[in-house]
Amino acid sequence: MVRVRDATVDDVAAINRLYNALVDTTTVAWTEAHEDVATRGEWLDHQGRDGNPVLVAEDDDAAVIGFASYDDFRDSVKWPGYRFIVEHTVHVDGRCHGQGVGRALMEELRRRAVAAGKHSMIGAVDADNDGSIRFHQRLGFTEVARVPQAGFKFGRWLDLVLLQRFVGDAP
Repeated sequence: MVRVRDATVDDVAAINRLYNALVDTTTVAWTEAHEDVATRGEWLDHQGRDGNPVLVAEDDDAAVIGFASYDDFRDSVKWPGYRFIVEHTVHVDGRCHGQGVGRALMEELRRRAVAAGKHSMIGAVDADNDGSIRFHQRLGFTEVARVPQAGFKFGRWLDLVLLQRFVGDAP
């Protein structure tokens, strides 16, 4: 059984652990630097000030096994035409893949986007991450772009796939 709820400051260390677990061995995050708990706490605070949800998924033992959030797709203050589009992130403990955790987080995140008057959600995924691309497609996302050699990690160029799902009728 998975429970999805709003993240609190008490979840920062667990969120940070889930994120950092991916940095050294995957191209999920296009960085080679781990985040520290203080920086993750500042991110949580910033998300709250901006009205962007940060959700966590808990297992039966109340352990955080995943998190999801969204933010502006592009700088909607500078370019207000983008204010109805968000880019999301979702991370699930590798031991819990295929158990509905990511789906539960994404469905609640979608509900929050609709309630906030958003029109679409964008996922930016490494082109070699077939699992994430299929996951998004199962949730109704459609591939809308591929950007060759958009990033660099592990000594090689990475292609970016953008997946989009319309979620509301904003404005």
